[in-house]
Amino acid sequence: MSGLALFISVFLACAVEAVEATTIVLAAGTARDWKSALLGTGAGLGVLGVIIVAIGPSISSLPMNGLRLFVGTLLLVFGLQWIRKAILRSSGYKALHDEEKIFQEELVAARKAKEGKRFGVADWYAYTLSFKGVLLEGLEVAFIVLTFGTIQHQVTLASIAALAAVLIVAVSGLALRKPLARVPENTMKFVVGIMLTSFGIFWGAEGAGAIWPSADAYLFAIVPFVTVVSLILVRLLKAKKSKTSINVKVPVGAELTELDELDAESVLEDKGFVKIVKDFGFFWYDFLIGDDLIGFAIVIAALEGTNAMVHSGHNAWWLLPLAVAALLPINLFRVTSK
Repeated sequence: MSGLALFISVFLACAVEAVEATTIVLAAGTARDWKSALLGTGAGLGVLGVIIVAIGPSISSLPMNGLRLFVGTLLLVFGLQWIRKAILRSSGYKALHDEEKIFQEELVAARKAKEGKRFGVADWYAYTLSFKGVLLEGLEVAFIVLTFGTIQHQVTLASIAALAAVLIVAVSGLALRKPLARVPENTMKFVVGIMLTSFGIFWGAEGAGAIWPSADAYLFAIVPFVTVVSLILVRLLKAKKSKTSINVKVPVGAELTELDELDAESVLEDKGFVKIVKDFGFFWYDFLIGDDLIGFAIVIAALEGTNAMVHSGHNAWWLLPLAVAALLPINLFRVTSK
């Protein structure tokens, strides 16, 4: 992957997460108390920094094939979650992501929450809302930077791209004191989903032992392949929806990876250490697997199959792309048929 492609991929992915985190912080500061919201933001960034320092060296110390397999698997699972939601939005089965609406909902929830002062913080709710929003969205940014940067030996460039995205979004949001509703976030999420899925296919297959026909240049074939499959599915689902005229909803749990779409008061309210541990554990389960355990199992099976065929003397680089092309329709038509 060229340095420019790496920069663009990381920048777009991190910009999406930054928009969501900024919306949460703006809602907390506007409806409650700016000082408490900014303190929560700073605390979230601090904890995030500690996590990066703790896990960064562990990731970079993995053997290259093991690293490619690990990163490829996570990117593929993560990317498929993004691309599935993007296809559902584009085909009309799911409402488009509306930051203005989300901002207003966060404002209402924040204004209804009880006031309280703890540990010297004037507004504990604003602090907690900002802290968790920044930490959870920031973990996804850190994951993108560490995985993309480490596997390409360009952590510095990936970090610069992420920092640029976060700064541009945060400064713009704070300067305008409003959500970045004009940012084409739905299009960005579609592009990022395609890129993450494509890189996941490429690195996952390499980690499983497969050799691509044209080495790194084959990425220029994988990206169009995933794009074409996605666009075909959008057209098929649009036709399906127009014929049935049924407003099919995505099952409960499909959106839990997006913190901004949860009920802020019920989820972010501080209810003790056990609640925090449960929320943290659920975040990682949802981050890695989401609501699609079957899809996760298919990805793992395809990687195991690739590895088994490579060891038997067959360069099965084609198995993972075919598995993804089969997995997406299965998941999407299963969801939209309920």
